[in-house]
Amino acid sequence: MHFAIRGLCGAAFAVAAGSAAAQSSVTLYGVVDTFVQYMNNGGSGSVSERSGGSTGSMVGLRGSEDLGGKLKAVFDLESGFNVNNGGLMADTSVLFYRQAWVGLRHDDYGTLSFGRQYQPSFWAVYYAEPFRGDEVLSPLAAFDLASASDRNTLATQYAPGRLSNTIFYQSPKVYGMKLYAMYGFPTTSTQPVSTTTGNVVDVALSYEGYGLYAALAYINQHGGKETLQLAPAPLAASTFDLVGTEHYTAALAYRIGIVNLQFNYNYARPNDVAANSLVTVVPGRVSLPLDSLAHSLSYMELGATIQASSADVIELAALTRNVRGAHDNSVGFEVGVDHNISKRTSVYARAGYIKNNGTATVSWPGYTANTAGASQTLVAVGVSHRF
Repeated sequence: MHFAIRGLCGAAFAVAAGSAAAQSSVTLYGVVDTFVQYMNNGGSGSVSERSGGSTGSMVGLRGSEDLGGKLKAVFDLESGFNVNNGGLMADTSVLFYRQAWVGLRHDDYGTLSFGRQYQPSFWAVYYAEPFRGDEVLSPLAAFDLASASDRNTLATQYAPGRLSNTIFYQSPKVYGMKLYAMYGFPTTSTQPVSTTTGNVVDVALSYEGYGLYAALAYINQHGGKETLQLAPAPLAASTFDLVGTEHYTAALAYRIGIVNLQFNYNYARPNDVAANSLVTVVPGRVSLPLDSLAHSLSYMELGATIQASSADVIELAALTRNVRGAHDNSVGFEVGVDHNISKRTSVYARAGYIKNNGTATVSWPGYTANTAGASQTLVAVGVSHRF
């Protein structure tokens, strides 16, 4: 609690701190990453060019102003894009999809920021995930995004690793420990359907030292509302309550020589079904998997990152996902190799396999499993350049 008390006191101190002779800096940065992949999706093969296989392609502006007294004003605006077609990444209606925030940072008391930001639970897992949670080719992203279909049909709400309309506090490291705390206000979106999420509380605590990394995170996603355009009545153009969800996350990594062993676990528990949820209004009356929506689920990843040489890194990951009380489970694995040509340019390769069972539809981001229980095989080679 030492750093938490310092952080709260520091926030008040930072606001009251007087201005001094300012030194400002603005940095343009980015990543250009593209790859060619072969995907076998339930027996149907295809070859395509995509973007962001190692690190999401992005361009950003990061800046700070020295306000004196160890206090700085800081901001980050980061836009994701697709190299293969020049379009915006993921949500084409959002310019700064990846990050957009401004805040105050104090050397002793931490950072308080406002806007669209990465969640504490994302940072908890980031350092214990061999593929750093890449949202295109990371197997963990595939297993996490698989929950979006449950969440969008009222089992839970989707927590993508970033949230809009947030207040975020990050403490400085104290004896290797760091506290992350975020509050997210309700957010309205129109894709894939009209949705207003409930408010979010996300807290994480991490420790790093002596080759060990460990973190715990907790999310409380309150229920929101969703409008579905379905037929027959009473579903046509109806607004229903979303089911709130609690997420518990644990992450662990330990370095032994050139090998960094990594593990993470996530458990999601839906709250009680709301009175006006789709499950309550029309149980079993439409061809959606409504009778198994309010089940808890978990996924687990065991992996390793191996620094094979000064220029070569090998990534290994094996995952399993299970929905309690339903025949809905998946296993998968992925192998990756990265070779640094220079400090800023690298080439990489990925190969992975996902096996779905029952009604499971886990799929690499950007794809949908052809049928429930279908398997996927992926092979990709790409190039990434940082500037």
